[in-house]
Amino acid sequence: MVRLEIEDGIGTIRLDRPPVNALNKRIQEELREVAAAATADPEVRAVILYGGDKVFAAGADIKEMAVMGYPEMSSWGPALTGALDAVARIPKPVVAAVTGYALGGGCELALAADWRVIAEDATLGQPEITLGVIPGAGGTQRLARLVGPARAKELIMSGRFVRAEEALAIGLADKVVPAAEVYAAAKAMVELYVHGPRHALRAAKLAVDGGLDMDLASGLVWESQLFAALFGTEDKAEGMQAFIEKRKPNFG
Repeated sequence: MVRLEIEDGIGTIRLDRPPVNALNKRIQEELREVAAAATADPEVRAVILYGGDKVFAAGADIKEMAVMGYPEMSSWGPALTGALDAVARIPKPVVAAVTGYALGGGCELALAADWRVIAEDATLGQPEITLGVIPGAGGTQRLARLVGPARAKELIMSGRFVRAEEALAIGLADKVVPAAEVYAAAKAMVELYVHGPRHALRAAKLAVDGGLDMDLASGLVWESQLFAALFGTEDKAEGMQAFIEKRKPNFG
């Protein structure tokens, strides 16, 4: 139901559970495995999350969840959170290519990416409140960090859907394109990084993501440590030598 397709340095994490890529237990397990594979494979320099040309992911499998009580969800919920967190922690540039719907767990999966390219007719949202619950796999946390706490509360507490124009305006989307161009636009966004300095790109992502969980003073120390560590890498040696020699760097 989830596979990693690698081409030209880009790993596409492809959801394939028709008709709407509902995130059941099997998908969450495979997401975790594929995220680990994308992290470990040196051929993968950037990642695209993609659900196909019809729908990204319309949410968790409600039929599977409806029969669960607290004992079952107390173990299933953290497992889903962990699967999406594994995607968020891929130490490489990650973009979500969103077509159709990204709702509930599907929206949370898109939030785990560094950027979101969405179709003009796409719909995003966290409608869990209409089921008598709240987002439980990162929605309350990542959405608030992305669009601000007040707007996140309004979206989560109303459960309303967000169309592409609004998503772009509030920062939930980074680019809006015609539906047929979503994957190509996502690919174009990350192609820039395929031949970039892999260690520096990893450090940049760690610095920003890690710093958001710290106060400013701690974040500055974290940044400084990552910056210094890069002086032991081939990225630094090649980049600075290329600058001195007035040529384009050739990062491995």
